[in-house]
Amino acid sequence: MKKASKKQTKELAALAALRDDQIDLTDLPEVLDWSGAVVGKYYRPIKKSLTIRLDADVLAWLKAQGRGYQTRINMLLRAAMKSRAHGRKAS
Repeated sequence: MKKASKKQTKELAALAALRDDQIDLTDLPEVLDWSGAVVGKYYRPIKKSLTIRLDADVLAWLKAQGRGYQTRINMLLRAAMKSRAHGRKAS
């Protein structure tokens, strides 16, 4: 992302100093229908490179599903992580 200029930084600081009721939103329509919203659309977690050894049949199964097997590995691990974290909270 491009770094903000000094002018932009100054403008952002001035806006941040305003109270909510001081901000003019008349030209911005209120969003009432959020059904099409996508959670995390712009969130990109930091990725770390690593070497991992998988059983050949597991890797073949992941690759047989098409492109993006590394993303699938990440999704499977994240689901396991969330499941484990959720299970601990219940205890």
